[in-house]
Parts: sequence; structure tokens; C-alpha cells
Amino acid sequence: MATATALGALLRASHPGPTVAVTALTALLGVGAGHSLRTGALVTAAVAAGQLTIGWSNDLIDAGRDRQVGRHDKPVARGEVSARVVRWACGVAGVVCVGLSIACGLASAAVHLALGVASGWGYNLGLKRTLWSAVPYAVAFGSLPAVVSLALPEHRLPPAWMVAAGALLGVGAHLLNALPDLSDDLETGVRGLPHRIGARHLRWSAPVVLLAASVVTVLGPAATAGGWAWGALLLCLALCGVAVAGRGRVPFAAAVGIAAVDVATLVLR
Repeated sequence: MATATALGALLRASHPGPTVAVTALTALLGVGAGHSLRTGALVTAAVAAGQLTIGWSNDLIDAGRDRQVGRHDKPVARGEVSARVVRWACGVAGVVCVGLSIACGLASAAVHLALGVASGWGYNLGLKRTLWSAVPYAVAFGSLPAVVSLALPEHRLPPAWMVAAGALLGVGAHLLNALPDLSDDLETGVRGLPHRIGARHLRWSAPVVLLAASVVTVLGPAATAGGWAWGALLLCLALCGVAVAGRGRVPFAAAVGIAAVDVATLVLR
């Protein structure tokens, strides 16, 4: 029972929500790019391992700050799992990430490790406290299509519109992700871009950035957008209106809806 409890705490310390979301997006992009089951699984596993290192390092680095504000959802800060165990898990995941990334090809590995994983670690190590806090998200999400496409046997680069859509999706995700924790972050001296924008403006700026990703995804490809793509854009526009006009949890829910439609459209396009 104690072992199961510790494993559960270790899993929760990995930030399972973002880790699963980015891993799932990678898998879907792999299918859309035409990966075989083997190569698709390989690049997805590499990204998953990288996300685990980012999630675990975040909880390790922020443990003191999380204790200060009494965060109940942080296993390391609450002592549910020791920092030593999380450090070991993070190290193992890091070695696995490097090995799997190299197995995907040197080009894919270089982009994944130097842009994707390094951006996540850069955010954790201090960029989250600066005006440039959105940059790691833009770089990591923008480079993800390249990680996937460069892992194909023919090692091709993704189109520019896909990189731009990924970057906008990343910035929108950053603004959205910061919204619930603004007060706790400010109390401990974190003043990233979302904190400087402020909660009142974040409720509409995050959906607008995500809507911009929708526009790029629909209009960016050279091929004419089909009726479903325009329908997706209209849906995102409607959700953006709901987010701007809504109150309480409505803007957050609407922005999550836009992000989900963006991801589906990106994969299908």
C-alpha cells in the first residue's frame, strides 16, 4: 500500500495533465504525418520522457515556494514523495529521453532536446518569473511538429504555418495555464507575462491568442480549406465570444474548448 501511495504521488508530481496532453498531441501529429506504428510510438515516447523531466523538475524547483503558499496539489512540497526519489526519477527519464530522441534521428533529437526539453527546463529555472515567460511555450510547441516530421524516414521539415500555429497554441496554453495560480505566484514573487497582463485581461487575451492559432491553421495551408475547417474556425470564433463575455469559470472552459478544436484542426490539416 505504501509503495502504491508513493508511486501515485510520484505520478502526480510529474504534472500528468500537461504531460498527457503534449504526449497525446505528439501521437496525433505522428498519425497525421504518416508515421508507422513503430516510428510514431518512438517519437511519442521520447516526447513523453522529456515531459516527465520537465514536470518533475518543476515540482522540485518550486517545492519551497509551494510550501510557502500551502499548495495542496504538490506532492513534493507536501512530503508525499521525497525529493530524492523525484530527482532519481527525473534523471532516469532524462537518460531515456536522450536515448529515445537519438533513436528518432539526430535532426529530430537536436530539435527536441535543444528547443523542446530545454525550453521547458528554462521556464522552470527562471524564465517563468520574467516578461519572457511565454517564449519557452512558443518555442516548445512551435518546434513540436518539427520533432515529429524530422523523425520520419525522409526527415522533412513541417510547413511554416504549422510552426506558427504551434507557437500560438503554446502561448495561449501558457496564458490559460497561469490563470488559476496568479495570486499564489504573485505572493512568491513570480511575475511572468500572464501576471503582468492581469487576471481581468487574461480572460479574453488567452482565447484571442488561441483564436489566432485557429486562423493560421485554417488559412495557412496552401490547399483550399474544406467546409469542416471553416466550421471549426466559426466554432472557435463563437467560443472566443463566449470567453470574452462570460464570467466565473466560463472563459476558462471556453478557452480550453478553443484549444481542443485547434489541436484537432492542426492534426487534420
